[in-house]
Amino acid sequence: MPTVKGKQQMNAFFANLPGKLQENVLRGAAKAAAKVVAEEAKQRTQSSEVRDAIKTDSKVEHGKVTARVKVQGPGAYLGPWEEYGTSEHFISVDDSQRQGMSVGRINRKAKEGVLVINGEPVGKTVLHPGARPHPFLRPALDLKGDEAIRAAQAHIDKRLAKEGYNVPDLDDAED
Repeated sequence: MPTVKGKQQMNAFFANLPGKLQENVLRGAAKAAAKVVAEEAKQRTQSSEVRDAIKTDSKVEHGKVTARVKVQGPGAYLGPWEEYGTSEHFISVDDSQRQGMSVGRINRKAKEGVLVINGEPVGKTVLHPGARPHPFLRPALDLKGDEAIRAAQAHIDKRLAKEGYNVPDLDDAED
């Protein structure tokens, strides 16, 4: 688990910054950290649809800055299935979707119908054996947590130097 040194010095330093600058610097730092984790998650997923749906966002609410890595948009529904796997389950053509057609006719009409496996209709229902989990989000955080903290710190240092603030050296600071 990542550790943070110099919390007291950092808090005192930020307490002296103008509010908007403080908010913007911290929000940018949170975004920089989230980007590191998101890039690792994109490398770890097995699905191009999930890869395209991995996004980051950040916000400031009630003085608290947060950033998150999320799976959102087209393909996002696949994310939880990949991360956690699925249980054994039945698949069938819902009666409300048949429009009076048999499963065979639906399959022939669609050519890639609901219950065609390897080009062969398999009947009205099929028992799907489930899917093994392939975690990609949590391992990304576990593996890149330290790097994400360094990215956040680098962002803070760069922004404060740009604004003309002397950035304190926290390498030797204690908690």
